[in-house]
Amino acid sequence: MENNAKPVVLALSGHDPSGAAGIQADIEALAGAGCHCVSVLTSLTAQNTREFRSMEPQPPARFGEQLDLLTDDIRVDACKIGLIGSSQLAGIIAAYLRDAQYPVVLDPVLASGTGADLTAPGLVSCMTEQLLPLTTVITPNLEEAVALTGYDETTKALHALLDLGCHTALITSDGNGRDEVVNTWMDNNREIHSYHRKKLPGIYHGSGCTLSAHLAGRLARGDSVRTAVENAQDYTWQALKNAVRIGKSQLHPGRFCR
Repeated sequence: MENNAKPVVLALSGHDPSGAAGIQADIEALAGAGCHCVSVLTSLTAQNTREFRSMEPQPPARFGEQLDLLTDDIRVDACKIGLIGSSQLAGIIAAYLRDAQYPVVLDPVLASGTGADLTAPGLVSCMTEQLLPLTTVITPNLEEAVALTGYDETTKALHALLDLGCHTALITSDGNGRDEVVNTWMDNNREIHSYHRKKLPGIYHGSGCTLSAHLAGRLARGDSVRTAVENAQDYTWQALKNAVRIGKSQLHPGRFCR
């Protein structure tokens, strides 16, 4: 039996029963990047394409045991963090990543796609103080960037994210009613790069998970940060363009579109 030749990405995310977001989105997007996904679930959720009803974070001791056992056995090439669920889990992740020698992508999921608040007590402060300094690329939407920095203007929020310790930051947009979507990335030299794409019709579930997971996969494969940021946006746009309707509301990205 030959050893695995694919890069291995550790996904720390919640479970979405619909498969549109969360750990299933990570697995599909990482497969699309040519990577193998290993994972530890942070939280269980009760949701579908129309409604987010509840979230139950893993007990910290159980989560830590799973993380330690997994990474003691398997070499990891990158890490993608999505929904966390509690400040205790965020602290465990930060403690684990302090010695990591590989890229970390943080998708700071603070609300569900249907608008439910997912900010557990102390989570934002734990993220800003402990996780952001360990992050290679953070990928918030503007609302999440505001929650983390207090700034509702993209450039100010990007500077603030880097001030908090992030290596680089990509703030995504839903278009705000315009005909195009503009995502904005600040590199580690604080140069701004704007990416314009045609706004697609429909409402999508799991676009942020798709982007951040594929980005982590591209970094695991050895892309520069800029190339990974650009490739992940291209992949996500194609996945949304090929989205399908599985439930009665939000569309499911077609992550096996190419």
